Amino acid sequence: MYAIVEIAGQQFKVNKDQKIFVHRRKGEVGDKLSFDKVYLIDNESDVKVGTPVVEGAIVNTSILAHVRGDKVLVFKKKRRKGYQKLTGHRQDFTQLLIENITV
Repeated sequence: MYAIVEIAGQQFKVNKDQKIFVHRRKGEVGDKLSFDKVYLIDNESDVKVGTPVVEGAIVNTSILAHVRGDKVLVFKKKRRKGYQKLTGHRQDFTQLLIENITV
C-alpha cells in the first residue's frame, strides 16, 4: 500500500514504515503529525484517485529528527573584473516516519 501525499508544498510517494526527509516542520522529536492532502492511494490494485484529494484519507507520521542537509556551494565570478564570491548554504530538514495510511 502506498499513497501520494503533499507535505510542505512537495508531493511524496510514501509507504508504511518509510522514513523521508521534508523541509523543516515545527514540532519536537516524537511529536505526531497528520497530513490530509492525499492525492492517490494504491491498496493492492485498488487505486483511489482524488479530485483533487481523496476524501477521508490521512497519513499519520512522527518526527524522528531535525537535521541539516549537505552544504551546497554557490560560486559567482565575473571574468576579467577580479570579482569572485563563494558562499555556502545548508538546508534544514525534518526526518519523518510514516506510521500508517488510513482511508
